Amino acid sequence: MIDMLTVETAHTTLDLLLWRRYRREVKGLVEDTLARNPGLAALGAILPIGTVVQVQVPPAASTAAAVTSLYD
Repeated sequence: MIDMLTVETAHTTLDLLLWRRYRREVKGLVEDTLARNPGLAALGAILPIGTVVQVQVPPAASTAAAVTSLYD
């Protein structure tokens, strides 16, 4: 599934745009999004307002919590 995200505020970077939509870090999502949107990187780090970005919807987040033991 593909999401179409639009930059609506000033000073928005790609990783911030993705964070605002998905509220989590997804490994490789920034790189995949740049590959899906030729010319996006040429716009610079700060995306212009009105820029539309195609994003592959990441899989649902795992609900299992990682547990770290101090004794392992």
